[in-house]
Amino acid sequence: MDRPLHAAVLPSGPRLLRALADALDGGPAICPLSPDLPAPALRGLLDALAPDAVETPDGPVPHTPRGGRAPVADGTAVLIATSGSTGAPKFVELAGDALRHSAAGTLARIGAAPGDRWLCCVPTSHISGVQVLVRSLVAGSDPVIAPRFDPADVARADGAHVSLVPTQLRRLLDAGTDLSRTGAIVLGGAAAAPGLLAEARARGARVFTTYGMSETSGGCVYDGTPLPGMRVAVGDDGRIRLAGPSLFTGYRLRPADTAAAMDGEWFVTSDLGALEDGRLRVRGRVDDVINTGGEKVVAGEVAAALSRHPAVRDVVVVGRPDPEWGERVTAVVVPSPGAAAPPGLRELRALVRETLPAYAAPHELELVEALPLLPSGKPDRARLVTSIS
Repeated sequence: MDRPLHAAVLPSGPRLLRALADALDGGPAICPLSPDLPAPALRGLLDALAPDAVETPDGPVPHTPRGGRAPVADGTAVLIATSGSTGAPKFVELAGDALRHSAAGTLARIGAAPGDRWLCCVPTSHISGVQVLVRSLVAGSDPVIAPRFDPADVARADGAHVSLVPTQLRRLLDAGTDLSRTGAIVLGGAAAAPGLLAEARARGARVFTTYGMSETSGGCVYDGTPLPGMRVAVGDDGRIRLAGPSLFTGYRLRPADTAAAMDGEWFVTSDLGALEDGRLRVRGRVDDVINTGGEKVVAGEVAAALSRHPAVRDVVVVGRPDPEWGERVTAVVVPSPGAAAPPGLRELRALVRETLPAYAAPHELELVEALPLLPSGKPDRARLVTSIS
């Protein structure tokens, strides 16, 4: 337990790639942090992380943790900052073997050839961006690194594989990008509407939908099927459980949180799911369950039903405070630009009732031009709980 830890406060680019390669080869473990963070937020993360040094664009800076030095386990290569239920920062510890296993499984699943290039246009402070770089290293190729997502970069990276969130895929379609010239699209981070997937595939895209999180080294279930070596189950409480060699080794300096997240060899997620014909269907997050009139509604299932409407381009379902019902089921919808008219509440309620109980049908509809997003590209559900129009 004497391996040093460096906070890599670096932009996406060659220096971060070298630091990652060194970490995978046994050098200092790294925790990538965005250099765009406000100073108070960065200080809070560094206080919680307790690194030995901070890698900055101007060079390494020694760091003396307030609580004393706390090295990481010898096998740990990368730490990913995430938030706990209280909002306090947690750091997911990932072994180099776990990251490489995940990367190799992805390359095999999408049929990538040795030397295939990857385009990195997702944040490298998140597991999605880190794994794009790890896959490039495992494949023996030099990644194409973009400082931010731009459809033009995807078009220029002819044939490169790419990891995207659904909002980015929508932007590619709107920009008229020739997706038949793109490599595999690994799509994760949020549920993708069936219409979005159908449109992308009709335009020549080869899309793989993924499910996973920092604790699983990124996506570990592709199109409902686990990557080689990984296993999926659904517990009696409906929560998705994951096991296998891509799992994290723990939360840094938080053994109680690590123990609470594990049940033997299984990582117990915060997502609800179902196994149907051997494939995983993600129903939604446990903390996104809406309690309305004494009934529990899984927001993700309602959103999936609403996304089948041809006039719905994008949708998030949330529970907003209601004096009578406790929470009212609210659909925040981005209408399809080509639709003759935006969808109405009555027709959306009828659509939901075709597959779900009547109490799951939305009681409120808000039409917006775009959904607010987090830096990860996921919808900002906290903002959506209050009206944004």
